Amino acid sequence: MSKSKYQPTEREQLVLDAVENPRYDRQIVNGLEPFMSGSAPDEFKSFYTSQELADLEELRGTERDVEARMPVKLTRHYFDMATSSSALQKLVKASPDETVDLEGDPDPANQLDYSPIEGLLHKYEMGLLYVISTCSAHCRFCYREELIGRKEIERADGTLKKKGLANVLEITDYIRSHNEAVAANGGTHPETGRPKLREILLSGGDPMVLPNSKLAAWFTSLAEAGTEAIRVGTKELAFYPDRFDDAFFAMIDRFHEVYPDVAMRFMIHFNHPDEFLVKDADGSYIADDKGFLRWRANTRQALDALVARGWISVENQTPIIAGVNDDPDALRILQRTLKGVGVENHYFFCGRNIVAYKAFNVPIERAWQLLNDSQRGLSGVESHARLTIVHYKGKTEVSAVTDGPIAGLRGAENGVVIFKVLRNPAHAPDRGKVTIVGRNPEALWFDEYEDRVLADEAGLFSQQRPSGVAIPRSRSRHHGVRDGRSAPTARPAPLMAVVGGTDRRPHPKSPASGTPEPAVRDAQEA
Repeated sequence: MSKSKYQPTEREQLVLDAVENPRYDRQIVNGLEPFMSGSAPDEFKSFYTSQELADLEELRGTERDVEARMPVKLTRHYFDMATSSSALQKLVKASPDETVDLEGDPDPANQLDYSPIEGLLHKYEMGLLYVISTCSAHCRFCYREELIGRKEIERADGTLKKKGLANVLEITDYIRSHNEAVAANGGTHPETGRPKLREILLSGGDPMVLPNSKLAAWFTSLAEAGTEAIRVGTKELAFYPDRFDDAFFAMIDRFHEVYPDVAMRFMIHFNHPDEFLVKDADGSYIADDKGFLRWRANTRQALDALVARGWISVENQTPIIAGVNDDPDALRILQRTLKGVGVENHYFFCGRNIVAYKAFNVPIERAWQLLNDSQRGLSGVESHARLTIVHYKGKTEVSAVTDGPIAGLRGAENGVVIFKVLRNPAHAPDRGKVTIVGRNPEALWFDEYEDRVLADEAGLFSQQRPSGVAIPRSRSRHHGVRDGRSAPTARPAPLMAVVGGTDRRPHPKSPASGTPEPAVRDAQEA
């Protein structure tokens, strides 16, 4: 039986009937094959050396196939910038280094535990929707590699299934049902303890790859369902800023006219200032006589148009990634320059424990030091961003790293790391609580602090499922073979949960497998 189709209201049609859908020529190169076969446009052919292509081709069809881990995709705009930036090349250019160690979790932070219906993650007072499974280009470190790569995830019933995308009717029905239950129960859901679902993040993939008509359909249907704020998570300002054209702004202006009370928040994703600043032949940023750095014209035009609409908030967030932005000077320029044009600095992230994370992640303590050093010389309003790491129990801040010993505290001879829970599911019982561990400068993830826990008020190492979370509906697939060898036994990790009694569910640490489907469809087809 086919699903019922969502029927827009008359109010929604006031927006939908006015939408214009231009076609966009991103001039995308998909996959490694065009480079290997020589069919890529002439300008692109130098992006990989012949030796790099030979090394990548040798891995094809093996467990270390880089495209099986994460599809390759590149726009001309980003290629043009990357030719003069080693940081941007690291961000989009495939390398055999990615698959040397395939340890990692196919479902980071066990997110599918919080997926009540396909395409929705509902963990906090907001929900995240997978509305598309691709972007204009693909970051090699992408935290959604299982979605972008269309990999199979094991479900609660043991079946294997790729992550599905959100359906408008199912999502709006869920929002209404949840919020009705919350209202009837005095402000919290009777089963999960969550508050009203009042904010929705459109994610994926990148929603800005969708045509205006589909964006408008999501905006209006969410507004009709009672959503108070809509976020759009996007890296399109870096990959293809011309997407933010007159037709897009006409659509979003019309939406605001019809739904003036619904807040709009654009969560943008600049990883490095090379993505928006102009450089000279020596690789230095170009400044005017007053010291203002020169922007790429189309990027600045698009960003100014967003910021100029006072009802839209614009905030940047980025992980700190090895070889991309693990440089305090780059992070300082990023924060200062974005704030100078009206963009808030939201979060910096420690890398997640996705499959093959060791090729990309910076040690937690070094990431803290990098951000701390980058904020020296910044004003208070320029340095709002905090460093966080996503734990199963919620978004957790790396609050402090001390250098010297703490007298009388065993395990603190080399200093400590202090984690603080910023966001917590259900009624957020652990928000503000801290965990203190002895330092481990090499630690890339929580599990490397397990033998150094000094105080765990926050319960990050308690192995207990947060309150208000039922038995999960889905499970990540635990793949057990790598390069023809048995995968190493996973160490107990803090991202475990008590499923029943005292039984532990191990946090999978093994490679994802399966060949992805063709990763790219034209924006008009998405």
